[in-house]
Amino acid sequence: MVHTLKNDVLKISVADRGAELKSLTSVADGTEYLFDSDPKWWKYSSPILFPIVGKLVNNKYRAEGKEFTLPGHGFARTSDFWLVDATDKTLTFALESNAATLAVYPYRFRLEISYELIGNELKFIWKVANTDDKTIYFSIGAHPAICCPIAYRENFDDCYLKFNRPEKSSRIVLSASGPLTRDRIPTLDGTELNLNYDLFKGDALVFDDLKSDEITVCSRKSSKTLTIRAKGFPYWGIWTPAQGGAPFICIEPWHGHADYFDFSGELKDKDGIRNLGVGETFQTEMSFIVG
Repeated sequence: MVHTLKNDVLKISVADRGAELKSLTSVADGTEYLFDSDPKWWKYSSPILFPIVGKLVNNKYRAEGKEFTLPGHGFARTSDFWLVDATDKTLTFALESNAATLAVYPYRFRLEISYELIGNELKFIWKVANTDDKTIYFSIGAHPAICCPIAYRENFDDCYLKFNRPEKSSRIVLSASGPLTRDRIPTLDGTELNLNYDLFKGDALVFDDLKSDEITVCSRKSSKTLTIRAKGFPYWGIWTPAQGGAPFICIEPWHGHADYFDFSGELKDKDGIRNLGVGETFQTEMSFIVG
């Protein structure tokens, strides 16, 4: 089922499957800011990544003394959430641990995903609650596919990303199978990154040292923009399919990242992993701001 929410500026639709944002449109002129999940390019539009971000070495990990298998980005994006609250400004969805999740992830949890419309801003609020009798370990992240270009009759390479602080950063190179290598390539120098498909021939651009907490998708041919604001996220990914031609760019703030190719420890020892004690709740927020 798909649920809608609207104010004077924006209209959104959110599916029960994955609590995934499926559409973000301007009320004034109908401009769509979110990729439409065309499977020719990618079957998602804005999946939630949980309880891992990225890929594991051989899709396997160890926790609580046992080995488990998980596909890249975890199971939240393919799980059925349920709508637990709806107002004229918000939609809130929940997923709780169950037999299926416990078979691949040995921790009990409650994950809530909320969407709130405030003028030209769409706020995402994520809550992870530990409902287990032991510490739980997890990562969580966003993977929204922003239309790029946003306006019609433009091209991908008319677009650029604008950072709200000057950056001088090298991306972490991904291995052919998905985990991270220890290699880095200088990529950012200043406040802008011109987009072209060749940038992504080595897959996603992964950063662990950005100073910016806002990245804006811009065009040199129109004034339409979308800003992703995400304060306190230690990792960011930027991606579009390597073959070129896809009409979107993914701007991905993360709490956590893929395994390094040489990691063989327990989940609790994974670089970037978050932990929650018994009865604790983790909350984080990000926003889309339409310009």
